[in-house]
Amino acid sequence: MKNTIIFDLDGTLLDTLEDLHNSVNFALSKYGYKERTLDEIRTFVGNGVKVLIEKALPNYINKEEFDKVFNAFKEHYSKNCNVKTKPYDDIIKIIKILKNKKYKVAVVSNKSDREVQNLTKIYFDGLVDVAVGQSDDIRKKPYPDEVFKALNILNSNEEESIYIGDSEVDVLTAKNSNLDLIAVLWGFRDENQLRDSGAKILVEKPEEILGVIEKYNE
Repeated sequence: MKNTIIFDLDGTLLDTLEDLHNSVNFALSKYGYKERTLDEIRTFVGNGVKVLIEKALPNYINKEEFDKVFNAFKEHYSKNCNVKTKPYDDIIKIIKILKNKKYKVAVVSNKSDREVQNLTKIYFDGLVDVAVGQSDDIRKKPYPDEVFKALNILNSNEEESIYIGDSEVDVLTAKNSNLDLIAVLWGFRDENQLRDSGAKILVEKPEEILGVIEKYNE
C-alpha cells in the first residue's frame, strides 16, 4: 500500500518561474550581462540555483565573475522569492484531500533549504509533514539523498512511497530512489521531454493524482 507522497516544489506545487526569472535578470543586468527570457529560464531550472546561473551566463565566465553574479542572484531572490510565486490551481485542495486520507506528505527540492522551509510554511502550513531543500551536507537531486532523508523522518520506505515531479531531474530522482513516479504536465517541461526522460505515468491536472494513487492501492 502506498501511504507516502513526496512532491517536488518548483513546477509541481508552486509556479516560481517569474520570481526566478526576475532575480536572474537582476543579477545579470547588474554586471552587464544579457538578460534571459522567461522561456530560457524555464529550460534552465531543475538542478538548483547554481546550475541555473551557470546556464544563464556565457560559457567563458571565470569563477570570480560567476560568484559575483551568483551572490547577487541569491541576495535578490532571498528577498523576492514570493512576489509572483503561487500554488498551481487545485494543488492545495489535493494535498488537503491526501492529508484527510491519512497520507504522509513531503516536499523535496533543489531550492535552498531556507527558501523551501519558508515557502512551504507560507503555502502549505500544516499540510506538509517534512520539507527538505538543498544544503551543504546533502547531495541535491537527482541523487536520492533528499528523498531518503524525508523517508527516514517519516518512517516510510521506498515501496510505500510515490514521487511526483515535473522535470527530467525528478524522473531520475525517482529512479535513483527506487520510487514510483507521477510526472505532471503543468510545470516546466512538456510531455515529450518527460517521456524522453523515462516518465511513464503523466497527469494533466492535479485531481488526476488522486486517481493514480488509488490505482496503486487497489
